[in-house]
Amino acid sequence: MADTVSKETRSRIMAAVRGRNTQPELSLRSYLHRAGFRYRLHDKKLPGRPDLVFPKYGAVIFVNGCFWHGHDCTRFSWPKTREAFWCEKILGNKNRDARNHMELLLAGWRVAIVWGCSLQGKTSLGIDTVASECVRWLGSTEQTLSIFGSGTRAGGR
Repeated sequence: MADTVSKETRSRIMAAVRGRNTQPELSLRSYLHRAGFRYRLHDKKLPGRPDLVFPKYGAVIFVNGCFWHGHDCTRFSWPKTREAFWCEKILGNKNRDARNHMELLLAGWRVAIVWGCSLQGKTSLGIDTVASECVRWLGSTEQTLSIFGSGTRAGGR
């Protein structure tokens, strides 16, 4: 399927996509702050610059967009144009994510991933459900957590 906009317009659109302070991230931050949790944002000293860092709990939370991180859910599909570029880009992101998560775990941090599909679209669980699960996890000793929408295919992460 051909793109419906010019290359320049598509480039401008893609360049405007934010990596930080996305709507799902802001929603989760707001809920957790109201629940009394305090955190640091995008700590440059930690692998992967986690979206939320909870030093008191030894925990970090990443809020990942399904497209950019290649999540196996209904909100992700491989682009039909420039397939080699996108394959390299998305697989590189997935490999870097895995490496960063492993480094964090080895350094003693607990790691949670909140997928965009859990907070947006038809598969959304809703902010109350997602944030409540994060609150539960922060109070636990579980090392990892992955929250994804109801439309996630088997395998999830």
